[in-house]
Amino acid sequence: MSAIIQAIRGMNDILPDQTELWQHLETTLKRVASSYGYQEIRFPIVEKTELFARSIGEVTDIVEKEMYTFNDRNGDSLSLRPEGTAVCVRAGIEHGLLYNQIQRLWYMGPMFRHERPQKGRYRQFQQLGVEAFGIASPEIDAEIILMTARLWRELGIDQQVVLHLNSLGSLAARAQYKIKLVEYFTQHHAALDEDSTRRLQTNPLRILDSKNPQMQALITAAPRLLEHLDAESQTHFDTLRKCLESAGLRYTLNPCLVRGLDYYNRTVFEWMTTETGAQNTVCAGGRYDGLVEQLGGAATPAVGFAVGLERIINLLATNNPIKVGQQPQAYFIMAGDLAKVQGLALIERLRNHLPQLILTVDCAGGNFKTQFKRADKSGATWALILGDQEISSHKIAVKYLREQKEQVLLSEAELIKFIEQQKV
Repeated sequence: MSAIIQAIRGMNDILPDQTELWQHLETTLKRVASSYGYQEIRFPIVEKTELFARSIGEVTDIVEKEMYTFNDRNGDSLSLRPEGTAVCVRAGIEHGLLYNQIQRLWYMGPMFRHERPQKGRYRQFQQLGVEAFGIASPEIDAEIILMTARLWRELGIDQQVVLHLNSLGSLAARAQYKIKLVEYFTQHHAALDEDSTRRLQTNPLRILDSKNPQMQALITAAPRLLEHLDAESQTHFDTLRKCLESAGLRYTLNPCLVRGLDYYNRTVFEWMTTETGAQNTVCAGGRYDGLVEQLGGAATPAVGFAVGLERIINLLATNNPIKVGQQPQAYFIMAGDLAKVQGLALIERLRNHLPQLILTVDCAGGNFKTQFKRADKSGATWALILGDQEISSHKIAVKYLREQKEQVLLSEAELIKFIEQQKV
């Protein structure tokens, strides 16, 4: 007997009893994004490795450790996409969508990172991404943050998430702040853990994002980025906060929120929850005004966010469960050779007239008792029965499976009218 082949660790199957919850989530996300005037864009799963090295930063954990990278037959270095923003920018530049234009875009699909799998963090994971290009004002930052708040309300999880907000300022102001931050942490070098020691030389702002409890007192006492903002960034951030407050959206000012990618500037935000374990960020985003130019396009202001769908699924399953496992409304039973020949043609005619009807046909055969057992187990409301007697009388028998009602015989036209009256 051959060995069983299993899925790759951290890359999970989504089974039929789970897909309805996923469809509910995806439908809601698409509907809300579209209602704000954002249009869907789709792009490849595989990109040139250079795209992520230039956008994310070569000294980030993602590029150094986590990307699935390989050389193709031409010797080109390719990577499975670890995030969507850089890919969206690449597509926008390549197809002339961004120059001197305003674009509101969204996308959804799998991303890939070679991390240690745990609840809420997988090697293949699903993301919704929303990006707005060509608008520099803080009002667009407010719009996309308010959109995320609407997503949580629509999904019924708004009480389980909290908005954290910060500003990274301009690139120049952040460079000056990094000098002060490195000086501070260098003075306390002995108190740094291994990750923070490494980040001190490569990406010191990420030390502020450390989850190590032993580092928190040191981080709390560190210089605050909000105290080193340039004047324009301060005005931008103040206006954003006023917009959110005017809309009644509560938030937590988090001076340690820095995000893990190099391309962010000014506004950064995360929605966090305490109900998903260590991976408590369900949505993250911010402004990245320099990325388009960095990837070869004309300077274009931009802002966006990404939602981790698995983490939202975990919240939905816990806090707002919906009925899953779509059941057939009718179950078709055929008995006899002639019924099997004529039955499928009859069913196709029914489907033509009743496209919303969920109807399962028993193709496994067996006697009436066996087929009725399968019909009952399916959860269907009615069993539709076609046997020799029904064929001779040009009727279909309808048996109620969930109610104590008499079985009825109906013509094909009568059956269509009967089902239509049930408002299926």
